[in-house]
Amino acid sequence: MSTVKIYHNPACGTSRNTLALIQNAGIQPEVILYLENPPTEAELTQMIQAAGLTVRQAIRVNVAPYEQLGLAEDRFNDTQLIALMVQHPLLINRPFVVTELGTRLSRPSEVVLDILPQPQQSAFVKEDDEQIVDANGQPVK
Repeated sequence: MSTVKIYHNPACGTSRNTLALIQNAGIQPEVILYLENPPTEAELTQMIQAAGLTVRQAIRVNVAPYEQLGLAEDRFNDTQLIALMVQHPLLINRPFVVTELGTRLSRPSEVVLDILPQPQQSAFVKEDDEQIVDANGQPVK
């Protein structure tokens, strides 16, 4: 059985939908509540690189620490930004999903379908009633 990890925030609809899509493939992932157990600087750096993102693309900008720390200013290098993200995990955009097939920042949630090692087992409708997977387990779009 393959290992799937999700860096999850249960208060986030996108994160809940992503977790549900993983489970709809019959996979019980390792769920990491990253606000309580943030990744290390090395782990976060690896996930960002593996997902093909810049550090700035992995930062949430609409949260209080972003403004309070002045992160909109261009005075921080990537190493400093990563350290701040680990220190203030609310800054980490979510959900990151890591599988043997790749790493993705699953925004929107259906991005996770590209890296799941097993197909969807049934239809799936997101919390906002958008159908993502049809009754045959095939992506709608």
